[in-house]
Amino acid sequence: MKLKTFFQRNRYKIAIFALMTSASLICVMLVAARIAYSDSGRYISLVWNLFLAWIPFVLAYLAHALSWKKLLLYLVLPVTAFLWLIFFPNAPYILTDLNHLAKETASAPLWYDVILMVWFAWTGLLLGLVSLYLMHDIVQRTFGRWLGWTFVFVVSGLSSFGVYLGRFVRFNSWDLLDDPKEIVVTVLGLAIDPSMRLIAFTILFAVFYLFVYLTLYSFAHLLQEQKEIS
Repeated sequence: MKLKTFFQRNRYKIAIFALMTSASLICVMLVAARIAYSDSGRYISLVWNLFLAWIPFVLAYLAHALSWKKLLLYLVLPVTAFLWLIFFPNAPYILTDLNHLAKETASAPLWYDVILMVWFAWTGLLLGLVSLYLMHDIVQRTFGRWLGWTFVFVVSGLSSFGVYLGRFVRFNSWDLLDDPKEIVVTVLGLAIDPSMRLIAFTILFAVFYLFVYLTLYSFAHLLQEQKEIS
């Protein structure tokens, strides 16, 4: 009976987790099929990038579960939230892998590569959006609506800058833990003398990510309003 109640209360969280798992498995199968067809491991790095995108997703689920207990909220959650913020850019980062399509290859049909890349990009995007929604909910419940939305906007900007560091400077999330001094020096250098590419990419990527998040957030609450009316 308790198990049934648990599934009833958490059915949407479980459904999202199952859907993300299914989407990730399809991504892996698409890469495996491409390798079997072309005998080329060109896109195998996408599987690793997708694995990294799962880290903030799992951390957000863990943080959301811990946030309902006050003691854990203030003792364990700060560490979990810090790790989540470090790894969060890995989720939207997969969108930038679409640039691989610009490189011509005859090893597989272009339409197949497009479908493969879109699957990975969409899955990574959703993993990030769901994890952001869960963290947004924690901040909003704990500190209020305004700080909740401030958190969303700040994280969107920071993560866009993080994606830039990953794509163009070639930093990884664990570099912040392994060699934080190098990260700090590089970030300060970019902040003091930012390039037009850095400014344009960070702003455009942040606006795009916020637009997608706000759209899905509004759609979710629209369904909730319709349910309350009915």
